[in-house]
Amino acid sequence: MAGHSKWANRVHRKTRQDKKRSALFNKLSKRVISAAREGGGDPATNHKLRMAIDAARDADVPNDKIEYAIKRGTGEIEGVSYESIVYEGYGPAGVALMIDVLTDNTARTVAEIRNLMKDADASLGAPGCVQWMFERKGVISVPKQAAEEDELFTLAVEAGAEDLLDEDESWEIRTEPNDYQAVYDTLRDAGIEMERSEVTMVPSTTTAVPDDDAPKVIRLLDALDEHEDVQHVFANFEISDEVLEALEED
Repeated sequence: MAGHSKWANRVHRKTRQDKKRSALFNKLSKRVISAAREGGGDPATNHKLRMAIDAARDADVPNDKIEYAIKRGTGEIEGVSYESIVYEGYGPAGVALMIDVLTDNTARTVAEIRNLMKDADASLGAPGCVQWMFERKGVISVPKQAAEEDELFTLAVEAGAEDLLDEDESWEIRTEPNDYQAVYDTLRDAGIEMERSEVTMVPSTTTAVPDDDAPKVIRLLDALDEHEDVQHVFANFEISDEVLEALEED
């Protein structure tokens, strides 16, 4: 799991670094639109919308763009309708992939994703082919310099967290999806820095990737994540720390 966690944390750091990119703003706005359409425009009662707004604010999406996206989602302002789809498949070395997209053109999006997969010796599969390898969890990553283990464990568990894991440079808190917001709010109110926070799909089983295949896996994950219609990429790979660090330096 360490390999996937490190890659996910890197993606979130990159999101903050690239916060001025219009493509990133569009991606996060889509998430707000979809959540508002699905559950209404009040983040106090629409948990999915609240998480989408938090993600947008974390990337410094302007408040007026967020409000505009909410109104598009609720129908106060006319706009494009986005469909939520999860594609499943296998990457290099047999790594299981789940690709969560929001798109206004499914034919275009699946063709583009299929091409990205093909270029990486990967392929899409039938719905459900890899979903059984993942479970839905709340994940909050806290840099180790931001909190002591005992203090963080106590805060998190009392707020409803399941576990606190040591992920080298960070602590990773796991929660049930329904408990995520309470734990997130508790840490935020305590002033604890969070590097990454989301409800995500966590692999229940991992695939060890040979060192020679590791660059292909990471390049594919990065290419998928950079696609404007892709909201999340979930994978069950395990890559050695040394190889991951070398790839991050490239």
